[in-house]
Amino acid sequence: MYQQINDRNAQGPLQGDAVAAHEEQVRTIFEILNGRAEADLLLKNLNILDVHSESVYSGSILVHDKRIIGLNPDETILKVREVFDGQGLYAIPGLIDAHVHFEAQLAHPVAFGEAIVPCGTTTIFSECLDFVSAAGSEAVEATAGLFKDYQDLPYRVFAFAPGKKVPVAVTEALLQMEPVIGLGELSHLTYSVGNDDDFRKSAMGRARNGFMNTHWGVTTLSPMMLNYMPAIGAFANHDVWKEDDIEKSVRYGLQTQVKFGVGSPEVIKTMLRAIVKRNWPAENFQLCADNISVDRVLTKGHMDWIISLCAEMGINPIHAIKMATLYTARAFRMDNRIGSLTPGRYADIVLTDSLSRINPRYVFKDGELVAQDRQMKKRVQIDYSGMAKQPVPGLAGLKPQQLDLVPLEISADETMAKVLLFDVYGRGHEKFFQEVWVPLRNGKVVPELDGVKLNRISVVQRYANGQRHVVNGLFKGVSIERGAVATFWPAPKAYFVVVGDDSAEMCDCLHRVDEKVGGCVVTDRGQVKAELPLEIYGVMANMGLPELLEATRAIDAALAEMGNRNEGEPVVNKLLTLFISLDRFGFMV
Repeated sequence: MYQQINDRNAQGPLQGDAVAAHEEQVRTIFEILNGRAEADLLLKNLNILDVHSESVYSGSILVHDKRIIGLNPDETILKVREVFDGQGLYAIPGLIDAHVHFEAQLAHPVAFGEAIVPCGTTTIFSECLDFVSAAGSEAVEATAGLFKDYQDLPYRVFAFAPGKKVPVAVTEALLQMEPVIGLGELSHLTYSVGNDDDFRKSAMGRARNGFMNTHWGVTTLSPMMLNYMPAIGAFANHDVWKEDDIEKSVRYGLQTQVKFGVGSPEVIKTMLRAIVKRNWPAENFQLCADNISVDRVLTKGHMDWIISLCAEMGINPIHAIKMATLYTARAFRMDNRIGSLTPGRYADIVLTDSLSRINPRYVFKDGELVAQDRQMKKRVQIDYSGMAKQPVPGLAGLKPQQLDLVPLEISADETMAKVLLFDVYGRGHEKFFQEVWVPLRNGKVVPELDGVKLNRISVVQRYANGQRHVVNGLFKGVSIERGAVATFWPAPKAYFVVVGDDSAEMCDCLHRVDEKVGGCVVTDRGQVKAELPLEIYGVMANMGLPELLEATRAIDAALAEMGNRNEGEPVVNKLLTLFISLDRFGFMV
């Protein structure tokens, strides 16, 4: 079923040029270690974490041609171009994010790297399904543009072709593309139904290295699917929310990826408590972000933060580090390349002053210093402006009354109304939406639950073929006293979400976003207070990291002036993650 991934294995008949290149490499390494040739870099005065023996020892690391070629080499005979003093810091392997939607964090790949690399992240395993779905008929060309010059990025990228949301032909084309290594997110409630497309995509995933990523929760996957997915080769699962989810994921042999970028801060703590309480072996787990904003990365951290939280919650710090290094590398059968500080592996190295609270002082990728003290040292210039699109408005004819909150049901005494309630922190599971009873006065719904005033939310189809689809309800997650905030996301279906308490203001805000390819707009009394355009297929900003941060923070600041008190992710990121669950639970057509 599986083809071993090894960039040093010969594929097919031996070619003379390839053999000659390898002969030159092995000869050079031999000569360097015997003091007759010059290495690129020696990092010395280190406390090196051996993730295999789970011990720390004093020593040095020798680097040549992007890889580690020696531990504690004989420095009396050594020739080296550059010596780096590690100042007694701990040396740990470059950190690995086992599952992230790096194309759905609003930042293009260069800007995303400027956020994660200073946190010690040197490798990501990435989904690209929202971007591919948003690109529609241009999906293959657009994905090639997304991964343009990916080898020049200051972090390593391994990607997955979409297992859902796109036609089979697109999945097949992407599976032939670098740096794609397999099939992503194969099963997801309504997406895997056992039709020819499902079977074809699964077969292609098996044929392409055998990597098939899946996700599920107890609330979303039937017993049949729980058996079916690992039986056909799906090997990893990142959709765990609670102890029962983790237990089933581990029991059925899935590599279980604990995510920290989605939901409330308590979600990750709940999972970590379960791992500690049940004393599950750490080797069953990898750490991943799934979805996380660049703003949160810069204020809280990336893999460095979650490792530190693991230690704080009672997981052995070295085990926590292994969950973001060696165990992830092994899960993807790449531990011959990444995941440990041993000869033959890429020289992806993080120097930190603590193992229990990771503080990346220096970050090396391929033996090159790419970040220092949480600032980028290596700046990459890749132009993505050619991927920016022109707006295609679709809300002509939308009227404020279409956003009015109409009861699903009225009580017999006509004092209460049943309406939908959506909760931003419930996204992904059964608490995302509920039907609740709220006051009804003079025939109108009072947006109030248990004495607490709530904002309204409208989910609005952008391109209507006949009657426009609109879902109206109440919302927990943004609380403004006036004005509105609206956002658009094109994948897998083109919809808007708008939050406010006045239909006319909400409608005007929607029309402002409709003038853009995609993005987010805040209005107050008909005036635009802040905005973030997403010109690249409606999912990505054509701007650098500083400009993106300025725009997302301006949105939060404008909403704060209107009464909102935000916690955690920026509001624009919170709203954009709603679209996953809105589609999952059938609120889009």
